[in-house]
Amino acid sequence: MRDLAVVMPVYNEEACIQDVVQDWLQELSSLGISFQIIVLNDGSKDNTATVLSRFEGDDRVQVVNKKNSGHGPTILMGYRRAVREAQWVFQVDSDNEIAARHFKKLWEARHGCDALIGVRDGRQQPFVRKVVSMLSRLVVMLFYGSGVQDVNCPFRLMRASVLESLLISIPEDTFAPNVALSGLFVLYKRPLRNVLVPHAGRATGEGSIKKWKLLKAAFTSLLQTVRIRLHVHP
Repeated sequence: MRDLAVVMPVYNEEACIQDVVQDWLQELSSLGISFQIIVLNDGSKDNTATVLSRFEGDDRVQVVNKKNSGHGPTILMGYRRAVREAQWVFQVDSDNEIAARHFKKLWEARHGCDALIGVRDGRQQPFVRKVVSMLSRLVVMLFYGSGVQDVNCPFRLMRASVLESLLISIPEDTFAPNVALSGLFVLYKRPLRNVLVPHAGRATGEGSIKKWKLLKAAFTSLLQTVRIRLHVHP
């Protein structure tokens, strides 16, 4: 079993995905650990699949080309693969908004923790996204408890055995599974740490959900997060 499995969902990132994967390969190799990066191409409509094919033959990279199901379900697919392959699972998005070089900070602080969750420092958000972030944090605090500062941060390191036990409570169609997972780590009183990580704006591409569609998606996510809480009994 490997030390680490990285879950990286991808959608329409042909402009940056090769550099992002290479950055992660370089960073993780420098730590002297055994790892695999699981890149899940969520039905990209551009040339992402072609770019990812350049990593064929590198056993450190597992590319999964799948039909589009959305960001959340894709992350969950990656988690369910990763917990069988490594002792620790790390999730990061493919947009390079948090650089690979900041992973070392979490890895070195993992001892005694079941989860280390990034807190995005310097994040610039449009008003709608600020509202969504605030509501997500509020719902987690009210229904699960306090303890996670950035509940949907896509820069999180989790102990695989604990993650696997929590995934049982999360339906496959969950829009924002990381929000629910943040809550579950708190609810079950698993030792966790919030780690400040620098956040940069997206340099290529653009977010797939905007404005009112984002609010609608956020409403769905919050309902799902509450529903998950109502079905678990710590």
